[in-house]
Amino acid sequence: MINDLWYKNAVVYCLSVGTYMDVNGDGIGDFEGLTRRLDYLQGLGITTIWLMPFQPSPGRDNGYDISDYYGVDPRYGTLGDFVEFTHGCQQRGMRVIIDLVVNHTSDQHPWFKAARSDPTSKYRDWYVWSKAEPKNATTGVVFPGVQKSTWTRDAAAKAWYFHRFYDFQPDLATANPHVQAEILKIMGFWLELGVSGFRMDAVPFVISAKGARVPAKPPEQFDMLRRFREFLQWRCGDAIILGEANVLPEDDMKYFGGDGERLQMVFNFQANQNLFYALATADCRPLKKALKATKPRPATAQWGMFLRNHDELDLGRLTEPQRAAVFAAFGPDASMQLYGRGIRRRLMPMLGGDRRRLELATSLMMTLPGTPVIRYGDEIAMGDDLSLKERECARTPMQWSTEPHGGFTKSDHPISPVISGGAYGFEHTNVADQRRDPDSFLNWLERIIRMRKEVPEIGWGDFQFVPTGTHEVLAIRYEWRRNSVLFVHNLGAQPREVTIERGAEGEHDGLLVNLLSGDHSEPDKQGCHRILMEAYGYRWFRIGGLDYLLRRSEV
Repeated sequence: MINDLWYKNAVVYCLSVGTYMDVNGDGIGDFEGLTRRLDYLQGLGITTIWLMPFQPSPGRDNGYDISDYYGVDPRYGTLGDFVEFTHGCQQRGMRVIIDLVVNHTSDQHPWFKAARSDPTSKYRDWYVWSKAEPKNATTGVVFPGVQKSTWTRDAAAKAWYFHRFYDFQPDLATANPHVQAEILKIMGFWLELGVSGFRMDAVPFVISAKGARVPAKPPEQFDMLRRFREFLQWRCGDAIILGEANVLPEDDMKYFGGDGERLQMVFNFQANQNLFYALATADCRPLKKALKATKPRPATAQWGMFLRNHDELDLGRLTEPQRAAVFAAFGPDASMQLYGRGIRRRLMPMLGGDRRRLELATSLMMTLPGTPVIRYGDEIAMGDDLSLKERECARTPMQWSTEPHGGFTKSDHPISPVISGGAYGFEHTNVADQRRDPDSFLNWLERIIRMRKEVPEIGWGDFQFVPTGTHEVLAIRYEWRRNSVLFVHNLGAQPREVTIERGAEGEHDGLLVNLLSGDHSEPDKQGCHRILMEAYGYRWFRIGGLDYLLRRSEV
């Protein structure tokens, strides 16, 4: 059962092939380069690699405008190179999940070309059309300030087509059974080539009703998710779908399914946004509320916990005052903000370059209820390039060494400028230097990942909050199979002494064994623990250590 639910105790690492490692010297990362870095990822402790889109694409939206679902972009290599990569992962005990981008295609996809040029083509009904411009064409845009409409007139088709995102990404009519059959075919194809699942892009839009006459809040077709899940289980019993669904807590169970018959995993955007509010204000109450609200889920389901991803830090679910507080702390300049709702910076610059706060944030991600998802480059605290447009500023190439272009490529024309100069330039921030430094963030994270995998209670167990007497300190206790762990985090900039009470059943009156150092906590005569937390400090405890129990038996 545990093996079938491998994602419960996984450590996921997200990367873009094109910006990771270039071997052939054309300035663009490729599968051969990625394969050469598998030993690095295995050494870091990664168990699952999540690949952003790598299929053929015009490249107008970082590969999310796909023109062929059954191939590899020639810039990244061949299908043979992809299979060599998945085989290399299997040899090292790592799994692969890939982006499944089926809400829309590129306008250069053969399906759309056929649909727009021939009204009798079978592909005409694979997209969403209207003879006249719909009245709601300017509502529901995803990229405010950049995108003006969700409908565009096509001269060849003499009709308007729907696009939830950019106008070069026409939406597929996902309610069409032929389109759904094709989606299953796409999943089946990549399963045969060695992937263990999919990160499904824009899930709420995939399952929403589409058309000129749909209401402002389109009905969602959740049975579609069940069909996807059933197909995966028929083809590959332990394959999963990790859904990108930024929805309210009251809708979470609709995506998981009451009996866990839909998505196995969903990103916890509610926790993510409130986590950054907690980091900005040193107030953990909204985060606790978000974790309580997202606690109900089927036993087989799991949350994906993350700090930063390849998009902006979306703060759209926070209140206006909360969002303003996060903006003030982490993105005070307008150039750091995006779409009026988010921050487009990488994690370390947001935290002011403070190693203590970076460790605190990472420790929180690792110990919140779910599976941690790490963004490439965050393991070495990479920075961003705000001179690049929109989301591109946080999608710069991986920095491997002090060689030209950070060792990413031998070409003088990398796919994106490598960050150079300043504290975050490759000259100072790179893998090679950090591997040689025992006190580097990279080596710290490797130790944290190793310990995280030895604490399955987080992924499998139930949790409850432990009172600390202050809103600046968050304490969470997990239980699973009669084992207990306790995690304490000080969100504040000042040291705090907190008291962990004995509890009604004396659950905390034993030794608290520090899993990260020798700083264990002995109970006082009342069975309480008094723990001095330094500014931005964190503790990982196992409750009731064996040594303490043995000493008690000898008294």
